[in-house]
Amino acid sequence: MEMNKDERPRVAAKELTLVSPNKYWPGESLLHKSGAPGIITGKVDELVAMARKSSLWPMTFGLACCAIEMISTYMAHHDLDRFGIVPWPSPRQSDVMIVAGTVVKKMAEPIKLLYEQMPSPKWVIAMGSCATCGGPYTRSYSVVMGVDKIVPVDIYVPGCPPRPEALMDGLIKLQEKIMREGKR
Repeated sequence: MEMNKDERPRVAAKELTLVSPNKYWPGESLLHKSGAPGIITGKVDELVAMARKSSLWPMTFGLACCAIEMISTYMAHHDLDRFGIVPWPSPRQSDVMIVAGTVVKKMAEPIKLLYEQMPSPKWVIAMGSCATCGGPYTRSYSVVMGVDKIVPVDIYVPGCPPRPEALMDGLIKLQEKIMREGKR
């Protein structure tokens, strides 16, 4: 069925909104309409931060039982793809490192090496009690008392092991932190 040129549905310009505030972006919209139709202005740093926030590539580093919960976060029930978060196996293309599980002293040097191979800007999420503070192995001679002794950590996800929803909340908090950094 062919439509005439006059029969096409029309959308008024004021109905189109590119970025609107929601529960993850409190406050004003980042993009502002200028006086000219079809022109939208914004600060470059805020636009770059919005692009970074919407395309996180975490390098998954599963060391213990928290890795099972991290893996289930990427499955269909939770589906991190809708947030623009896609796991990446290479440190050279990743911008987020998720350390999930017990960090032993033998793994400290490889973790630091992988962190140094990541391009800037880069962020680290410590997932679980073991990665955060040593967990139940605090008196062990071979366990590092938190991955923050090796690399700087941006987000801590508590729990033993934390649920996939907790990791999703941590990733959303990281996205909010990236947006705050873009506004500075």
